[in-house]
Amino acid sequence: MRSVQSSARLLHISLWLVQIVLASSLIWAACLKLFLPTAQLAAMWPWTAQLPNAFVNLTAFFDGLCAIGLVIPTLLNVRPRVASLAAVGVIGLMIGAVVLHLSRGRPP
Repeated sequence: MRSVQSSARLLHISLWLVQIVLASSLIWAACLKLFLPTAQLAAMWPWTAQLPNAFVNLTAFFDGLCAIGLVIPTLLNVRPRVASLAAVGVIGLMIGAVVLHLSRGRPP
């Protein structure tokens, strides 16, 4: 019985760590896309200069939305199931990124 409890606790802690790391990286990306000048952003991510600024801002919005959805609902215990939906949103966001980069002839 003790082993099951410790396994569940380890899984819970691991899940939180993954959620926090993923949410942090998404927030970082969103902040860069929103607040850096286009020229500076294009030095890091060339695709941002080749696509409309509205598209870059839209991806930043979805990055931030997914980051919030991964952590806040579970943290506040308000509809924790939303975190699962946010995870599906992150998968969709990443699939979109792969498609974008492959369509431009660049590796993801």
